[in-house]
Formats: sequence, C-alpha cells, structure tokens
Amino acid sequence: MSVERRNFPQFFITSPAPCPYLSGRVERKVFTHLINQDAQKLHDALSHGGFRRSQNIAYRPACDGCNACVSVRVPVGMFEWTRSFRRTLRRNRDLVGCEVDPRATSEQYSLFRNYIETRHDDGGMADMTVLDFSSMINETFVNTKLIEYRLPHDISLAGRTVRGGELIAASLVDKLEDGLSMIYSFYEPELQDRGLGTFMILDHIERAQKLGLSYVYLGYWIADSQKMDYKSRFLPQERLSPDGWKLHTK
Repeated sequence: MSVERRNFPQFFITSPAPCPYLSGRVERKVFTHLINQDAQKLHDALSHGGFRRSQNIAYRPACDGCNACVSVRVPVGMFEWTRSFRRTLRRNRDLVGCEVDPRATSEQYSLFRNYIETRHDDGGMADMTVLDFSSMINETFVNTKLIEYRLPHDISLAGRTVRGGELIAASLVDKLEDGLSMIYSFYEPELQDRGLGTFMILDHIERAQKLGLSYVYLGYWIADSQKMDYKSRFLPQERLSPDGWKLHTK
C-alpha cells in the first residue's frame, strides 16, 4: 500500500525585538518559508489566517500579551467610494499604471530611498541597501507583480514611450486566489497633493474588481499607531479576530 507524502511547513519563532509601532512593546513573529512548488498554495492559505509575505518568508505577529496587530482586508464589492476617495482618483487619472515583473531597477531604488529618507528615516527600512531592496522585490516564489505609476508619457521624436514618463510611485503586490495582497508601496513624497498612498490602494481595489477578485489585503492595522491607522479609512473592511474575519463598517 502506497502512502502519499506531503511537505508540511515548519514554523519558527523569532527572538524578541523592540516593536516598531508601539513604544515600549516587544515583538515576536512566527514564520515559515515559501520556497518550493507549494509556495503559492501555502501563501494563499496562510494569508487567510493573517500571515504576510516578506521575500520568501510568510510571517505573523506572535507577541506575548499583545494582539494590537489586526489583519485587514477590503471586500471590494462592498467598498464605499466617498467623495474624498473619488477626488483622489480624479486627481491621479493622468498617471500611467503599468504592471511589470518583479525586477528591481535603479530608478525604483532611487524613488524608494527618497521616500524612506523623507517619511520613514527612523524606521526599520532606513538602512536598506540596494541589495536589500533588490531582495525585497526579486525574491518570490509566488505570483508577484510590481505596479509602476508614472507621469504622463514623455513625447520625443520617436513617439511616446511604452511605460510613460517619470516614475513617481510603485506597489509590490501578490495575487492570491481571492484577492490582491499589497506587500509594500512607496512614492514621491514631494507630491503630497496627489495623495499617492491613498490612490494606490484605491487603484488596487479597482484592479481587484476588474479581475473578479473579492478582496484587497492591506496587512496589519494598529489602532494605537498613527503610522498604521490610515487603513481604517477604507470601509467596509474585514478584520481578523479569533473567531474569523468580521465585517466592520466604521
């Protein structure tokens, strides 16, 4: 009698480290690797359970005595397009959004460094080198794309370029069986009037709708963290609780 062999993932716990979001707290994470032919299937399953991807790692907070990090996802069919959201869309309709393979470029890294140094110079990514950035973009065994957002096409004697003009925003995104998971986004910080961070989330909601997918996964929402609280604006949204995903309308 033959026995089917299955490769079950191994999970590990990180050492305690200072929490990057809540002062005085300590974080720990449980993680596993996404590195074989089952990576996409495992990624789908773990995402439903609140895990996030970083390179070839799927992780979830496992902090002693703290459950502040809450996984959130937007059910795109129910999303409320407020006047403010619609204005943000109109303000950025001139941008050229292009889906490309996850291959890091010097242009992307330059934009990333400008974003980090202006907005998050005290964060965990402040010391990322070009090699670290390349690893973040390139290392994936799952269905990953990079969405580049550019200013209107450059016009030259040879005609319009295919990708458009200057790169001003980018979003690394995974396609799951039921949605799009936004892994990391960055943008030109000087263009504050455009609301590029908000726009990219709205654009992914539209993309998910066109693809017939149900959700956009936004990662972790932390009510007491100013850096993360912006995610609560995208309503209705589902938040993962010990009893499963629960719908919140406010």
